[in-house]
Amino acid sequence: MSRIKREELYVNLNLNVRGLEPSVTLAINEKCNQLKKEGRPVYKFGLGQSPFPVPEHVVEALKAHAHEKAYLPVKGLPELRKAVADFNCRLHKIGCTEDDVLIGPGSKELIFLLQLVYYGDLIIPTPSWVSYSPQARIIGRHVDWVHTTGENNWRLSPEKLDLICRTDPKRPRIVILNYPSNPTGCTYPLERLKLLAQVARKYRVILISDEIYGLTHHTGQHVSIARYYPEGTIISSGLSKWCGAGGWRLGTFTFPPNLDWLLHAMASVASETFTSTSAPIQYAAVEAFKENPAMDEYLHITRKILRILAKYLMNRLTHMKVTAPYPQGAFYLFPDFSYYRQKLVAKGILTSGELCNKLLLDTGVAILPGADFGRQTEELSARIAYVDFNGEEAIRAAKSTSFEHNHNDEFIKKYCPNIVEGFDRLEQWLNDL
Repeated sequence: MSRIKREELYVNLNLNVRGLEPSVTLAINEKCNQLKKEGRPVYKFGLGQSPFPVPEHVVEALKAHAHEKAYLPVKGLPELRKAVADFNCRLHKIGCTEDDVLIGPGSKELIFLLQLVYYGDLIIPTPSWVSYSPQARIIGRHVDWVHTTGENNWRLSPEKLDLICRTDPKRPRIVILNYPSNPTGCTYPLERLKLLAQVARKYRVILISDEIYGLTHHTGQHVSIARYYPEGTIISSGLSKWCGAGGWRLGTFTFPPNLDWLLHAMASVASETFTSTSAPIQYAAVEAFKENPAMDEYLHITRKILRILAKYLMNRLTHMKVTAPYPQGAFYLFPDFSYYRQKLVAKGILTSGELCNKLLLDTGVAILPGADFGRQTEELSARIAYVDFNGEEAIRAAKSTSFEHNHNDEFIKKYCPNIVEGFDRLEQWLNDL
């Protein structure tokens, strides 16, 4: 295609999409794969994909239902919707039924549909997951970024939420609260959730509680804000993180009964877009959401592995004089490299993007700049996804390991060697600045 023809097509693009780049998390994964094909050593700390396999009993359920080929109801398989409702009642102690649940091809798609059907500003604390803001841009929604600080573990404060809402108290708004957080791994204490719930109720905002990492809380103590603001909270979840099934593409929204009109509106749009989520995946997902000792054991072991990894890596960062809040869930670190600012500036590195690009080219260590998560470009922050290890092998080994403090480092060195080597390279690179 000629340059002129391409420019003509570009002019005809929707203004909201012009200049929009592919998702940075997916782009870094493709770049890493290309470098590996070229024979370069690569340490994949960019894409936040669970390292753990899908639990065996869920895989067996998928095999058993591989023959299912019929279109399912737009809102989702009734048995799955009931399993999700029961899951939320059991885990979050909230009252809901299958009529309150909507199934989609990933929570990402459901969050997009909600912004499409509900006319309201989007309030996002920074740093935030990379797709919230681009989705709002595609649809043409206004975004209010709420600045947070590392000293406060990058949490949204009730005071800042109130300041935004009080400027126009009746304006429709959507607040996205993601915890444990991508990109920081931080979560919210109960008192903070209660105060946020009070502000949300005061201004009648719709709150999306993105709890896709809820079951990865390192000590299993995740609490949904829906307990304190049940009438206005939509719980977003799915299989990708706690069940290791990112590529299966299944997400769930659980609505309060008084927002059933919003559920129906989203289902109407879904009927004209993706029609329904893959039938075999939905049947298999029923087993994932059911109460099951096998799932309990899987979660117990995977949390334990992530917990000792977090401690090991935080110790490594501290030794490097790199600061980061201690992660309480998920598999992310959000370090700040400001200690090395003068040395980086001397090398011509002024932004988080330049830092991450140079680090990748020099060492093969792939991390994402804080700017991709809504931070200022000159802030030397980044996200590290500590997922580059064989989760299946780690689970097998963990079942026969007591995880005594003195042996945790040995476990990590044996079963997470890429992470250890990647951090070795990061440390050497910083020392050589």
